[in-house]
Amino acid sequence: MAVAAGVPGAWLRFALRALQAWDRARLRRLERAHPGLRIHPSASTNLAVARFDLEPGAVLEIGADVVAERLPGEICFQVASGARVEVGAGTWLRCEVEKIRLVAYPGAVLTIGRDCWFNGCQLSAKERVDVGEGAMIGPGTRVYDSEHAVDDQTPEKSAPVSIGEFVWVASDVTVTCGSEIGAHSVIGARALVTGCIEPHSLAYGIPAKTRGTIGTRRAFM
Repeated sequence: MAVAAGVPGAWLRFALRALQAWDRARLRRLERAHPGLRIHPSASTNLAVARFDLEPGAVLEIGADVVAERLPGEICFQVASGARVEVGAGTWLRCEVEKIRLVAYPGAVLTIGRDCWFNGCQLSAKERVDVGEGAMIGPGTRVYDSEHAVDDQTPEKSAPVSIGEFVWVASDVTVTCGSEIGAHSVIGARALVTGCIEPHSLAYGIPAKTRGTIGTRRAFM
């Protein structure tokens, strides 16, 4: 009975190893097809089921030990020609609640520091978006470094966005172009960030305003 009981477990381990081997092979094929795609060998093989929309001349670098769920198409990397996206080592891309979309338009730069935690959010760069080490961004949050034209007198505008180290941006927050969130800050749910939030701030509201202070935070990964 002991031997028989161990057989299903052995088959499961074999199946998982075979699946990982298939995933690694797919990732290597993607790298060969897109010269600007570099995925660290220790990154999650679940990335094999992510969506990669990479134009010629695009650069996407995924660092060591990046973690992802195995949900086909729920993580999307959209990188235009001349754009660059970097995902730092140890970052967790959680997509079981909502999709994650990382978008960089022609010539733009999107950088994500190490040990970040993204959960069902969207980041879009037409110029530059930088996220510091250990930052957390919750589901439904959108980060944009550009705004659409409103009329003939108000053209589209872009300005870099910076989210500092160990910042926590909660769910359903909108961060607009030119915003800067200082390190160790917390942005409350459904806030609208339109400017500069000083480090160690607790901010929320529409528009977000500083309403308290936050001590030193750390990565929760």
